[in-house]
Parts: sequence; C-alpha cells; structure tokens
Amino acid sequence: MKILMYSSYEFDRPIIENAMHGKLEFAYTDQALSEDTVSLAKGFEGISLFTADNASAAILEKLYFNGVRYIALRSVGYDYIDLKRARALGIKVANVPTYSHFSVAEHAVALLMALNRKIVLGQKLMNMGDYRLDHLIGFDLYGKKVGIIGTGKIGSAFAKIMHGFGCLILACDPVENEELKQQLDISYTTLEEVCINSDVISVHCPLNRESKYMFNKSTFALMKKRVIFINTARGKIVNTEDLIEALQDEIVAAAGLDVYEGEKKIFFRNHIDKKISDEIYTILRSFPNVLVTGHQGFLTNEALQGIANTTIANLNAWAYNGICGNELN
Repeated sequence: MKILMYSSYEFDRPIIENAMHGKLEFAYTDQALSEDTVSLAKGFEGISLFTADNASAAILEKLYFNGVRYIALRSVGYDYIDLKRARALGIKVANVPTYSHFSVAEHAVALLMALNRKIVLGQKLMNMGDYRLDHLIGFDLYGKKVGIIGTGKIGSAFAKIMHGFGCLILACDPVENEELKQQLDISYTTLEEVCINSDVISVHCPLNRESKYMFNKSTFALMKKRVIFINTARGKIVNTEDLIEALQDEIVAAAGLDVYEGEKKIFFRNHIDKKISDEIYTILRSFPNVLVTGHQGFLTNEALQGIANTTIANLNAWAYNGICGNELN
C-alpha cells in the first residue's frame, strides 16, 4: 500500500521509518493537508494525517477522487476530519486511541508550575541582573482545589499527579471514571461548580459540539478570582477573546496554553523573519502571565514511539485484510 504522510516533521519522520514494516511504501511532505495540497495525494491508496491537517468534507471528496481509501490519523483526537463524510464516501479512518498519556499530563503540570512559581519571569529578571524576589511570589499547591475537565487517560494521569501534590480534586465529565474514583479521593460535579470552587482548572476533554467554546465569558465570570487556567486539550474549547478579557479583569491570574484556536496557521511552522498576522494571538502572547507552547505536550520519545507503532499497525491491518481494530467509522 502506498501512503502519503502529510504534516511530516523532522521530529517524527525517523521514528516512523524505524517502526516501518509490512506492506507499506511511504512518501512524505511537510505540508499540511488543505485545498492547496490535496492533489499531492493522487496515486496514493492511503494517507496519514496529524492535527495540523484539514480533512473537511470537500477535501475528503477530492481525496476519494484521487484514489485515497484509507486515512491513518497520528493522534487520539479526530476533530479535524469530517467522519460523517468519510463514512459516506467509504473512506476508512483510524486513530491512535492511546499512547503515552503521561506526556500531555506532565506538560500540563509543567505549565502550571512554571506559571505559579514565576519561572519564566524569574529567568528574565536574572538575565537583566535583577535578583530581587518582589515579583515572584507563588502559592503552595498543597491543599488547593484543582478542577479537571475530562477524566479520560490524560485527565486521570493529571489528577493522580495533582493528588500527589496534596491537592483536592474536583472533576467534570459526563462519564465518571470509576477506576479513578477507587484510586483517589475525587469529587465529580458540574462545570459551574468546578469554575466556582477551583484554584486551578486544567482542560483535558475532546473537542466536540458540546465542548466547543465551553470556556467563554459566562464560564470565566463564574471562576474564583485569580484562578490559574491550563489548556492542553484543543484550542477551540476556549474562546480566546473571552480569556483575554478574563486576564484583563484579573479573574484569571495566569494561563498556560499548549493549544490555540487559530493554531493551524501558526504552529509547527518556522516564522523566523515572518510576521504572524493574527491580532488575537499577538494580544494573548503580550500578557506576561500567559505561557503558550506550540502544541508540544505530546512530544516525548515514548509518545512518538507509541504513535508511530500504532499508525503503522493500523495501515498494515488494512493492507493485509482491509480491517483495522482502531477504525472510527
């Protein structure tokens, strides 16, 4: 089976190559799938996509016309592909249902700690020769209430880490994690109660109709004054303009974001000597109490290896018998 891997980068291509086996012939492009690049897939039976790609209904139709019948996602999330249209066209889609969920959970903790203990600001001041401590006061996490939105594998891993810090865990998820409830003292409640009572809120839910812009003017208004807000899930779960207003009003004391709703045009690209023409993103980055990382939460050796192994396994399952256990549609 001939496969075109879209959004292929220096950090993942060697790992994919090392994991390669079976009836697969790979080609690579660092370009994301879009209206402008869909023609690259002509002559390939399958493609592999990442979160930077756009597999809308219109693009899927062009992929089908070009001969594509299989799409292997290199992610857990699949909000960037129109599964309904793929199903109608007969294009099979599979994701990577799990990899090192510790990678994203630990990155969320890193953002929280860096913001709370003013690590970035402290380094900037020291580089200037200013070793005063006046602006670097944080707070003990021990005994604080940490609200977790989504308690799947990543949210659960984050909850266990926070429990280890001695935090009180509040959670919001339509499906309560019974195993997690047995392992630690966790209280499931509503989104509103999480917002009202939490000193820290960390987002770990998928992006769907219910979660899109879940955090907006109304939910930010409910939050405890000076909350720390962390999002390592999906950018469109948060209305960025409303987050900026909450930062300006000092409802949110600090925000750690590994995702951004307009990231497709920014992240995973080299913008040296180029101006990023996104006014909202520029305003967001201007806050000294906002820490943005470029969707790198998953970026560990263990996670990349897991993604590569499952992606290759999914493609080989199709190549050998046309059936894959991780199919989404």
